Amino acid sequence: MRRVAVTGVGAICPLGTNATETFGSASMGASGIHRLDTAFSGRLLSPIVATAELMGELHFPPPKLRMLDRVSQFALVAAKEAFAAALIDEMNIDSFRSGVFVGTGMGGTHTIDEGYQTLYGENSNRIKPFTVLMGMYNAPAAWISMEHGLKGPSLTYSTACASSAVAIGEAWMRVAHGELDLAIAGGAEAPLSSGSLKAWEALHTIAAIDANDPASSCKPFSKNRSGMVLGEGAAMVVLEPWETAVDRGASIYGEILGYGIATDIGHITRPNVEGQVSAMRHALSVAEIDISDVDAINAHGTGTVANDATETAAIKVVFGAGAHRIPISATKSMHGHLLGAAGALECVLSFLAMQSKILLPTMHLYAADPECDLDYVPNHVRERKALRIMLSNSFAFGGTNAVLVLKCRD
Repeated sequence: MRRVAVTGVGAICPLGTNATETFGSASMGASGIHRLDTAFSGRLLSPIVATAELMGELHFPPPKLRMLDRVSQFALVAAKEAFAAALIDEMNIDSFRSGVFVGTGMGGTHTIDEGYQTLYGENSNRIKPFTVLMGMYNAPAAWISMEHGLKGPSLTYSTACASSAVAIGEAWMRVAHGELDLAIAGGAEAPLSSGSLKAWEALHTIAAIDANDPASSCKPFSKNRSGMVLGEGAAMVVLEPWETAVDRGASIYGEILGYGIATDIGHITRPNVEGQVSAMRHALSVAEIDISDVDAINAHGTGTVANDATETAAIKVVFGAGAHRIPISATKSMHGHLLGAAGALECVLSFLAMQSKILLPTMHLYAADPECDLDYVPNHVRERKALRIMLSNSFAFGGTNAVLVLKCRD
């Protein structure tokens, strides 16, 4: 097994148009959540979302833009930033030993929504000719491969909210085992179309709007939490062998030590403690570290009643009496739930937090819940000198539980 370095990060999300801006907003406790004000928001029971600032025409020429759903636009912007940060010379890489691994939970929802509106709403047969190419789930990965000349595996993972954590973990294994010398991995999601929002609303998982401050509507681990807030965007990391990164003088954000995955089989939407415990223990075992080595956790922390209580219980099982010493950040309180891109965004934020020796806050946590009684770094950033190893948890509908073990560069 080779050590795997993270040499580039990129992000575009409700907290910023790049990774640096995103981390700056998170460290200040800023929220990207707001009341939705569009033509269809009046049809929503809880019109609350977290939107990212993206004007496609500023990034892509018109002929190309016409072939890109919003999810692919996000993916390409984040990937471009990650490659630039890694200082990759694309002319001197072995393109056949370089791969793309992207997670998405819902694919090109805007394109599919528009197609259905044309076909059924307007009773028209004039569907856009690129509808299939724009809406297919593997479009973001395909575009990244073509944009950067990567001829190795181009793989898409769709495991709901764990999609991008799985993508990063699977990419890590390929590089660690020597199958690839370079990988870009992460996730992209653009779920804020009208049809998607109505579908999520029907599940009764969306948070009620906070009447005093809509931006604080997502309240992970708080007694008065009422659900999650959907967000959009993308995040990517560049992975390569540690020795290669050191030899070429790359800036190293840290390394991935391990990856664990396990599946709940009890209910397709209801999490259980056993699956989450198994994923965390598997990740720690693969990383060959003890529970005492973990300095912090970036929680899945969606803000739903069931998830937050279950995750708290699972952390207690894994860490025992030591669970109360571990600070836990739930950054979805600020950027919302990016579904298939959430794990990648939280991975990027975790690396940047370790670099800066700070713990990101879990915002809007003012009402204590007896079932959620761990240290969630409530409402304010916290300095932490001993911050070398973090877990990043991603737990999904469908039962996929994925955990990444991250280490800051010494």
